[in-house]
Amino acid sequence: MKNIILLFILVIVAIAGLKTYRNAKEEKPLVVIMMGAPGAGKGAHAQDLSKTLNIAHISTGDLFRENIKNETQLGNMAKDLMDKGLLVPDKIAVDMLFKHIRDNGFDKTGYILDGFPRTLIQAKALDERLARDYKKIAVNLSIDEEKLVQRITGRLICKSCAASYHKENLPPKQDGICDNCSDELYQRDDDTEEVLKTRLEAYNKDTKPLLDYYQNKKILKDIDSNDTKEVVFENLLNTVKS
Repeated sequence: MKNIILLFILVIVAIAGLKTYRNAKEEKPLVVIMMGAPGAGKGAHAQDLSKTLNIAHISTGDLFRENIKNETQLGNMAKDLMDKGLLVPDKIAVDMLFKHIRDNGFDKTGYILDGFPRTLIQAKALDERLARDYKKIAVNLSIDEEKLVQRITGRLICKSCAASYHKENLPPKQDGICDNCSDELYQRDDDTEEVLKTRLEAYNKDTKPLLDYYQNKKILKDIDSNDTKEVVFENLLNTVKS
């Protein structure tokens, strides 16, 4: 009888442990790391992915500009360094990002990172912050350089909501006007072929090594970004959900 009772207890504990493990696995917030060269489509696909999965899209470039505009403590620190022609230290970038995540509760719901990490130091800092409490996936949008030039020189951005458009591939319904908020669209000063080549050099030097880093961690997924926006997004969504 004692053996039967002991066996019964062990079965109950095992079932409870399995249930806890399954729940923990299912409840882990998703963090998607969007990677790829400038113009590969990170921002546009991140916006669509955010709407489909109902998790936040965090553009670190927009976050930097917002902090500088609002003159936050971290924003002022970053601006002082940038005005002197110095690079913003990784620690300031990481602190700014995770303050934004905590303040908005994204640490509980998951999010999509667009423009971060850019260096191995930032990638390791991100891993330390996330630990094993999140489901992480790094998605690399690979694209030919000729396609990049065509995409970059035709890109348009909304002044208010930062929605992305393209003169040929994704034009707004009304010329020069955002479909979402009806504000004016503009082309960034750095969206030229000359600036793109400089940005690609920086990407290949500093950011591309991250591909090896995430490949070694077995969380990197490659997506061919040369196809149409619809096909690329379908492949992206299926990859993230798998």
